[in-house]
Amino acid sequence: MSDVQPVRALVTGATQGIGREVALGLAAAGFVVGVTGRTARLLDELVEEITAAGGWAVATAFDVSDAAAVAHGVRALEHELGGFDLLVQSHGRIEQDEVPPWEADLAQVRAVLETNVLGAFHVVRAVVPGMVARRSGRVVDLNSGSASKDGGTHAAYGASKAALFRLGGALAAAGAVHGLRAFELSPGVVRTAMSTGMAQHAERTEWTDPADVVAMVLAIARGELDAWTGRFLRVGVDTPGSLLAAEATRTPNARRLTVAPYGPDDPLA
Repeated sequence: MSDVQPVRALVTGATQGIGREVALGLAAAGFVVGVTGRTARLLDELVEEITAAGGWAVATAFDVSDAAAVAHGVRALEHELGGFDLLVQSHGRIEQDEVPPWEADLAQVRAVLETNVLGAFHVVRAVVPGMVARRSGRVVDLNSGSASKDGGTHAAYGASKAALFRLGGALAAAGAVHGLRAFELSPGVVRTAMSTGMAQHAERTEWTDPADVVAMVLAIARGELDAWTGRFLRVGVDTPGSLLAAEATRTPNARRLTVAPYGPDDPLA
């Protein structure tokens, strides 16, 4: 291992899907990676794969809905790796039933909100104070188009992603003076167990390449997209290059979670 310590990243939800791909991509780019998830066996397999490829990763298993477990797990990782420069929140779940809100199963709704919203708060409370103390850090929330548009089903998932967007905006606003930046990153539609289990994707033949998600996370981690803090980015539509080119013409509320005025005479305008 070099005497120069690579940048340190924490990836939640790293046992499968997009989180796993991001963890592998960050490790391949030279990051020291802390990986978390609910299944210790899968985390151990991920660490072994990263180590075999010449990378450095450490894992701890916890459920993000358990605040005490999150705090304990993050402390353990920080003790071994030091504080984190990058946090990628990739954990998440969705309702099994594709039904309108009034038919939603409350147990499923509660599980989605506890994981996607409360879980995000638990991780932020455990990780971000260290970033604030060091006056530097970047948070990437794996968000969804469901946060920015209405849909007739999966209302709990959509509500949770809108809440996550608002949390990211709050981090960007409150953390700016502390060198903290936050980004809401929609990965597009990656072929994962979650997406392939959704009826709306049953006939889909084109999927987002996970490598494109990793490329966007790396661009954020390197500080190339700091001007987009507090905003919504979408892989498959955006690229680091297109976002850099758009900075000069971007409007103040572009890609933010806002209520659009009905016209120039709207008192909200």
